[in-house]
Amino acid sequence: MVFSSNPLSLSVPEPAFESWLRDSGYLEVLDHRSSSTATTSSDSTATTTAATITTSTFTITGVLFSHVLTLLSLFTLNPFSKLTTLDFSAPTPSWTYGFIGSCDSYSFPSTPAQARLRVHENVKRYARNYATLFILFFASSLYRMPLALVGLISCLALWDAFKFCSDRWGLDQYPVFRQCLVRIAQCVAAVILMYSNVQMAMFCALSISYAGMILHAAFRKLTPAKQPSHGRNM
Repeated sequence: MVFSSNPLSLSVPEPAFESWLRDSGYLEVLDHRSSSTATTSSDSTATTTAATITTSTFTITGVLFSHVLTLLSLFTLNPFSKLTTLDFSAPTPSWTYGFIGSCDSYSFPSTPAQARLRVHENVKRYARNYATLFILFFASSLYRMPLALVGLISCLALWDAFKFCSDRWGLDQYPVFRQCLVRIAQCVAAVILMYSNVQMAMFCALSISYAGMILHAAFRKLTPAKQPSHGRNM
């Protein structure tokens, strides 16, 4: 759905129009309006300051400074504040068209507010894609650290053996004894995980996946929630 700048500008104030777009779910329109406003503002600034080299230098410095502030603001927000369990139960968006998109699907966020809008919405839309990437990064970390992989498999085998013995010997009838065995198994598992550096593999996977998620969500333009069909017209 295509909107002009504000088709109701004579009767509806600009903040009210943006609030209606947000409440109606047209977040991609807000994203496009923010980019268009920033482009228009930068073009007019460049036109008015082209007469003097000093003013142009200050303009370029101001643009670079605003970009740095926008990037820094990405690491001060909580990208999971609007994430719900329903976002993980939704179908996984297409990796090629939906998640990656084309070169035109990316642009630098013009303001921290636009970056925040993109991050919150894209994290909700591509939650399953980001979770899949984290699993892949974690598997890659374990592949690069064989000792961590052995430690993780040993912990899983320990708990499977504990469950098997508990069912076979009927430890549910002795809750106090079973609880003591659980605490002992937890301590053994913690020692194995720490000795095999599983926490380091987890930290590497979390760091890489989090940074990739933040950058992708901030630079990925918002698109309509329901993508148009690409079927061939008969």
